[in-house]
Amino acid sequence: VQLQASGGGLVQAGGSLRLSCAASGSIFRLNAMGWYRQPPGKQRELVASIDSGSMLIAGSTNYAESVKGRFTISRDNAKNTVYLQMNSLKPEDTAVYYCNVDISSGPYDYGVHYWGKGTLVTVSS
Repeated sequence: VQLQASGGGLVQAGGSLRLSCAASGSIFRLNAMGWYRQPPGKQRELVASIDSGSMLIAGSTNYAESVKGRFTISRDNAKNTVYLQMNSLKPEDTAVYYCNVDISSGPYDYGVHYWGKGTLVTVSS
């Protein structure tokens, strides 16, 4: 299984970016999906997560207090992809962003958490 993250870059404060993370390989089921970030000199922290939901109900979401109302996490199971729409970006959002996906490779397999390589988001003031 591989996770390919993209969408990072340099943006001015108040701007927007959309991160994507596509999973490929031996995938039977995508369970919880999430985004973490690691600011310079700080520990990695959870930004947002979304669970698998069901065929009729979208997965429930969870956000760090610092991004509520500005970031939106979503998923497209058909594309094995999780997104993070980031609006009203602030300089303090500057960090390397990592996707994390819990993947089951078979119908009876427990999920395994995989990490994508980080993508750098830099917000200038």
